[in-house]
Amino acid sequence: MTKGAPHVVFEGTVLRAGPAGYIELPFDPKEVFGKVRAPVKVTLNGYTFTTTIGAMGGPPCIGMRTSYREAAGLQGGERLEVRVELDTAKREVKPPADLVKALKAAPPAWERWGALSFSHQREHAEAVEGAKKPETRERRIANAVTMLRAMKPKAKRTTA
Repeated sequence: MTKGAPHVVFEGTVLRAGPAGYIELPFDPKEVFGKVRAPVKVTLNGYTFTTTIGAMGGPPCIGMRTSYREAAGLQGGERLEVRVELDTAKREVKPPADLVKALKAAPPAWERWGALSFSHQREHAEAVEGAKKPETRERRIANAVTMLRAMKPKAKRTTA
């Protein structure tokens, strides 16, 4: 853990939402981290993962992908110590080489890849890397290219 980074340690309960899970935060992340949807490192049961605090109409929470919940050895319903620390590291995804090649060959897909959030880049990269069959991998790459080519570019902000 980074020394001196803002953090909170509390007792929380792992709640289930289908196969994944979440933990409601008993504090206001804006007061602690400067914004509600802050990038954080979370440690549960000795397992640390990075995520962004979720705020979707209810109390702010830490969402846990199924893989994170399983890696921490959690089923749901456990009450345990939770450490939430502001994550100041730059988040980068290294896409598979064949995905990069396909994106670069289909302008403006590569530029639009760069505009995606860390989470969306990670989802595309993991989908390609997780394919068990070559034809599945190829299909997932083609789908990513099609989606990114069709994506509208983000409007540029102007300052008055």
